[in-house]
Amino acid sequence: MTAIEVPDELAASFSGELLAPDAPGYDAARRVHNGLIDKHPGLVARCSNTADVRDAVNLGREAGVEMSVRGGGHNVAGLAATEGGLMIDLAPMRGIHVDPAARRIRAQAGVTWNEYNRAAHVYGLATTGGVISTTGIAGLTLGGGLGWLMGKYGMAVDNLESAEVVLADGSVVTASAADDADLLWALQGGGGNFGVVTSFEYRAHPVDMVFGGIAAHPLAAADEVLDFYRQFTKSLPDELTAFAGLVHAPDGSGTKIVALPVCHCGDLRQAESEVKPLREFGPPLLDLIGPMPYPVINTLLDPGFPVGALNYWKSAFFTELSDAAVRTMVDAFEASPSTMSGMVIEHFHGAVTRVDPSATAFPHRQPGYNLALIENCSTPSGTRQTVGWYGTPSPRPDPTWRHKG
Repeated sequence: MTAIEVPDELAASFSGELLAPDAPGYDAARRVHNGLIDKHPGLVARCSNTADVRDAVNLGREAGVEMSVRGGGHNVAGLAATEGGLMIDLAPMRGIHVDPAARRIRAQAGVTWNEYNRAAHVYGLATTGGVISTTGIAGLTLGGGLGWLMGKYGMAVDNLESAEVVLADGSVVTASAADDADLLWALQGGGGNFGVVTSFEYRAHPVDMVFGGIAAHPLAAADEVLDFYRQFTKSLPDELTAFAGLVHAPDGSGTKIVALPVCHCGDLRQAESEVKPLREFGPPLLDLIGPMPYPVINTLLDPGFPVGALNYWKSAFFTELSDAAVRTMVDAFEASPSTMSGMVIEHFHGAVTRVDPSATAFPHRQPGYNLALIENCSTPSGTRQTVGWYGTPSPRPDPTWRHKG
């Protein structure tokens, strides 16, 4: 691997670290959450502040190399990594400032949702964010930002007030509705190719305790459970988000189950009443639903997404969860060769569907269901099996299917 030459002046002034391929810490710095991604940048610029980011961008532009940007490093596609180019690593930039009176939170681009939720919770506040706590705020926000609160408060992009961005020419701008509104629009779901976002300012909302958790059923009851889920999600209040998953039991047994994760961010008594039908249906094999601090619910699914696991994902959006779609999913999951694979159905309703599709760069605003096909493996041979399983062409379940990503 050929290192990118660093001018002496930059090496002397850079606040963070400039790691060439032979430098201590290089291998740890270049790796991302998905173990399937194994790229070797010519240089890793671990930035401590916006000035470092600006200098790194200028270096990459002048060297004529590909640049990638690492925030939390959770992106499954591995876009944070580059082969032979310059990785601009924002992980050291983890500052968070909460303004409880204005209900605004500014966080640097290396922050994870676990860190953000913890800081916001001190003041009884929250912003819609990832359902996996180790996810970085940057990548999730720039791609849309689904989460437990989207029925009540919209997605992360719907709560993005402003963003500090280092542009390709090295200039630093703040994109907001009042200043560079077009850039803000593009950052609200358009991905990360408009510059390097160094910090995000979000609206926050009064969310402290929530009523949520997971109910689980045997896979043999999948058709009945998913039919109940389809009926249950037809008329949910904004405060209640309900997902469904065809997953493996977390005890390591490999047992295939149907899980119904839920989160209600409203009044706890009302929440208990509105979640009651889901808890009584079946009844479930396992009911882990109850009151908990909001940050806790964002950690419940973490064990299914270990760092270093080999990940391969696909997704699709359904405007209707038809019988044919359900049967196709159940049949496919029954044939899954991996004990770490699964399918997660994320329901879109409420505030997230009341945003005009042209108001942000995230267009999926109709009521419906996002299907995430998730494959995790611990070995390359297992990945080859499951990639083959996911990658096998098959008929679309029904006319309501639409590819999402």
